[in-house]
Amino acid sequence: MIVTTEAFALSSCYLRSLMKLSLLPLALLALLALLALTLPASAADQWFKGNTHTHTLWSDGNDFPEMVTDWYATRGYQFLALTDHNIIHANEVWMSTQAIEKRRKALGKTTVEKYTARFGKDWVQTRELDGNTEVRLRKLEEYRPLFEKPGQFLLIQAEEISAKFDKAPIHINVLNNQTLLKPATGTSIADTLRANLLAILAHEKSSGQPMLAHLNHPNFQWAITPEEIAEVLEDQFFEIYNGHPMINYEGDEHRAGNEKIWDIVNTLRTATLKAPPMLAVATDDSHHYHGEESSPGRGWVMVRSPALDAASIIKSMRAGDFYASSGVTLDELQVSGKTLRARIHAEPGVTYTTRIVGTPVGYDAKTATVAVEGDKVHPTRTTYSSDVGKTFATIEGTEVNYTPTEDVLYLRAVITSSKPHPNPTYAKQTEMAWIQPWAFANSR
Repeated sequence: MIVTTEAFALSSCYLRSLMKLSLLPLALLALLALLALTLPASAADQWFKGNTHTHTLWSDGNDFPEMVTDWYATRGYQFLALTDHNIIHANEVWMSTQAIEKRRKALGKTTVEKYTARFGKDWVQTRELDGNTEVRLRKLEEYRPLFEKPGQFLLIQAEEISAKFDKAPIHINVLNNQTLLKPATGTSIADTLRANLLAILAHEKSSGQPMLAHLNHPNFQWAITPEEIAEVLEDQFFEIYNGHPMINYEGDEHRAGNEKIWDIVNTLRTATLKAPPMLAVATDDSHHYHGEESSPGRGWVMVRSPALDAASIIKSMRAGDFYASSGVTLDELQVSGKTLRARIHAEPGVTYTTRIVGTPVGYDAKTATVAVEGDKVHPTRTTYSSDVGKTFATIEGTEVNYTPTEDVLYLRAVITSSKPHPNPTYAKQTEMAWIQPWAFANSR
C-alpha cells in the first residue's frame, strides 16, 4: 500500500470532514474502511491500469461500446469505465446508421462495417424503420461477458453526471453506480457540485456498494474556479489531466492551469479549511475512435489493489494508493512517514525529472484579483503567491528518495519525461506521471 500510516491519516481526515458535515452514517462506513486500511498490504497486491472517462455512441462518442471496450482490453488496460453523459447502458436504444456515420470524420470503412467485421453479423442487430436502417446499441449486461475475465479485465458501470449552473458545465464521473443518477441543481456552482456529490453519497449508502466520484475538466469552458472546488469537501478527486484537446490544461495568463488548480485547492484545504488534500486522476475523455482529435490512450490511472474488482479498485483509490499517468510508469512507489521513494521505469534514451511540489507552513498568503476579459461566468480571478505550489526539489534520473526538511501543508510529485507524447493534446507535451499528496498537515 502507498503507506498504511498515510492511508490512515488521509482516511481519518475524510472521516472527520464527513462528521463535520453531519453525514454520520457515511462516516461510520468510512470508519470501517479506515480500520481496514491500517492492515498491512498484501504481498499479492498488484498494479492495474484503467481509464475512468470514456464515451460511446450512447451519448456523444462515435463508436459502439464493444468496439471501445475492445480497444482498451487489447492494449494493456485491466479496467475501464464507460461514462456516457447522463445515461447508463441499460435501456433499449436503436440508432440510425445515418446518425452513427455522421459522427465520424475519418475515411475508409464505416463504423457499422468495422463493428460487423469485428463481432460478426449474428451479433449486430438491425431493423428497418421508416425507410432507415437502425442498429441496436447493446446493453452493458450483454457485452460485458465478451470481455471480462477474473483478474485480467473488468468493466465498471459508470456515468458522467452532466449538470450545469447558469452557463457553467459541472461534470462529475461516478464509478460503480447501481442505477442512473440524474443531474442535481443548486444555487451556485459550488452548491451544484455539492448537490450532485451528496446524491452520489446517498446512493452509495442506500445501495451498500462503494462508489468513486471525480470532478472532470474544471477548465472546460473555464467553468469552475479552484476556490469553488476547495470549499466542496465532498469532492475528493479531480482530473489533473484529461486527454480532450478542449479542456485548457495549461490555463492562460489569468486563469490557473490544472497543476496550479491542484495546488490552490490543496493549500486552501489544508491551511484554511483544515481538510485533507484532493487526489487526482488522469483520463482520456475519449469520444473519437477513427483517428479524430479526442482519441483514446492519452491518460490513465495505475491502481495498486489486492483484487481486480470494483470494490477493491475504489477502496485503493480512496486510500490514495494509485498514481496518474500520461505515459510514465513506476516500478516502485512507497511512502513511509514523510519520505517518498519511487523508481521510474526507464526507457532507452529517455530522461526523467521529478519535481517535489507543495506549499510550506507559513506560506505567503497574499492574493490579488485580476479581471478576465470576456469571461461572463467568472469575470475576475484570484491569483496567488509563488509559495502556493512551490517546487521544493528537482530530482534528475529514475530514483526518487525525498524527505522534506521544513514544515509543509502537503507535498506531491510530478514526473516529466523527455519523451514526446505520442498523441499530444497541447504543444510540446511529453509523457508524465503525478504522485498523490503525502506529508500533509493533519486537519483538526
